[in-house]
Amino acid sequence: MRTPFIYAAVMAALCSNIPLGALAQDEKQRTLLWGDTHLHTAYSFDAFLFQNRSTDPETAYRYAMGLPVIHPFYKARVQRHRPLDFLVVSDHAELTSIPLRLSQGDPEVSATEFGQFALAKMKEGKGAEVFSMLVHGAAAGESAMVDELQSESIRRTPWRQTAEIADRYNQPGIFSAIIGWEWSSLPGGANLHRIVFMDGDASRAEQFLPFSSTDSMNPEDLWAWLDETQPKVGAEFVSIPHNMNLSKGRSFELTQFDGSPMTPEYAMQRARWETVAEVTQTKGDSETHPMISPNDEFANFETYEFLIGGLQSEQQADLSGNYARPALLNGLKLKQELGVNPFAFGMIGSTDSHTALSSSEENNFHGKQVTDSTPERKMLERAGRVGWDMAASGVAAVWAEENTREAIVAAFKRKEVYATTGTRIGLRVFAGTDFEGADLEASDMVARGYARGVPMGGALTLTDEAPRFMIHASRDVMSAGLDRIQMIKGFVNDKGEAEDRIYDLAGGEDRARLDDGRFEPLPNTVNLNTAEYDRSQGASELRVLWQDPDYIPGQSAVYYVRVLEAATPRHSLLDAVALQEELPERFAKTIQERAYSSPIWVN
Repeated sequence: MRTPFIYAAVMAALCSNIPLGALAQDEKQRTLLWGDTHLHTAYSFDAFLFQNRSTDPETAYRYAMGLPVIHPFYKARVQRHRPLDFLVVSDHAELTSIPLRLSQGDPEVSATEFGQFALAKMKEGKGAEVFSMLVHGAAAGESAMVDELQSESIRRTPWRQTAEIADRYNQPGIFSAIIGWEWSSLPGGANLHRIVFMDGDASRAEQFLPFSSTDSMNPEDLWAWLDETQPKVGAEFVSIPHNMNLSKGRSFELTQFDGSPMTPEYAMQRARWETVAEVTQTKGDSETHPMISPNDEFANFETYEFLIGGLQSEQQADLSGNYARPALLNGLKLKQELGVNPFAFGMIGSTDSHTALSSSEENNFHGKQVTDSTPERKMLERAGRVGWDMAASGVAAVWAEENTREAIVAAFKRKEVYATTGTRIGLRVFAGTDFEGADLEASDMVARGYARGVPMGGALTLTDEAPRFMIHASRDVMSAGLDRIQMIKGFVNDKGEAEDRIYDLAGGEDRARLDDGRFEPLPNTVNLNTAEYDRSQGASELRVLWQDPDYIPGQSAVYYVRVLEAATPRHSLLDAVALQEELPERFAKTIQERAYSSPIWVN
């Protein structure tokens, strides 16, 4: 390996000396916004069946904006530590608000066969049985019992309410309430769910009903619907897959939905609509897996492998269809074959919380379901898992010109977004060919990055010169310092095989390197008896200019940045300390929160 060109600067000031909102705005007036594109309320059938009986989209927006609300299960006052800048309430398009309306005595819904069955079970306290029946029916492609609930008169009311509430809470420049839903396809128990949202208002939402998996479980039909609906409605849409880790290899399979070979048309349609993937959330992390990346010491992070509804999966011999990193690598090969990369996606995090409370803070985490909301209840088993199996994750970070629906959706379209696992790590990434050390240190670094390169989510066309990357990361002032900046590179070698490499680019505190070039680990300062930790550990800010030392002219490659924090206590440890109980071995006590940039492609 040739000696890499690295110019790095490390600032290790105490967190109290760093302004909140570091990296918050640049010379192009692109602002760093924090949000959640995946949140469920009591309008979602599963949330209601698991005892979320009171939180509507209004509760969700109020909580996201930093206002106190009443917890739907244990009825205490709860509040975010910091408000979000935007939120998508994404209730399931399937059976939206049906259990809620049954509980309210809605005669139209109560008169249906499903309504009578579900209401009887709910009165017996057996809502989980209804959920199990629905999930197993969806996995088997059976919808007869719920077909009578697909009438426009039944579906229109909750959709109108959702859109109108979003309009009431939307405050351009302050808070964006974005209209969306979840398409919940589950063929054979494989999670192919997508979040769909748009930049339009309620008047545009009134022109259609959300496309649901009852209409079709084939994502290609969803994309075709978007092709038809977007120009009719006059709004921009995006479709975001999530929980690829639970897809039984199907999220990034190398065929079309029916098993036939991919075509250029398929690749173009997928790339057009799925510009971003949700790679971290409460049901685990979908960046990579230790079996896929055995040489990545940070790969075993929030690994979650329980399928939805307790459905069992045969042992997967190939996990590559479940995770973002192998998909990005396979996308390079598919572009060579098809002329189009179907897996050219950016990356975000969101919560998938079914509490209406967007909570991804380890010390303020209210669980996946409302019944996971207290330390005692997180120990209770349901379908083989407990509340501690869930991750307090994640957040969508967006670089947008302003805090409006239109600007946020535009950022998703151009992929200038990134994921964090819950904390607010600031991150900038630019790629070009002629960046120098002076650019990295310049007060107008961002302007130089845009003028002479491309930001995260972009593509760079090269001839002979190896790409240079200008990267700036800053810590979350309410969490630990930064451990390191890493570059994850994917490329196709001369044998036509996809490979990945990991480079440690910058680390705080004058870190020594091991023989393989990686930094020595930072000491884990978390006290397992008190959950306290040394907040001065790690760097407050890291900057690095890096040129790929292994680039081969003409080689197609994909690069994304991973930023790691120093170790902090996981929510499971905080609960164990509060309970004065020993945490079972299967649960992590500490974690290293992280950020994943959207990739940059080099052609």
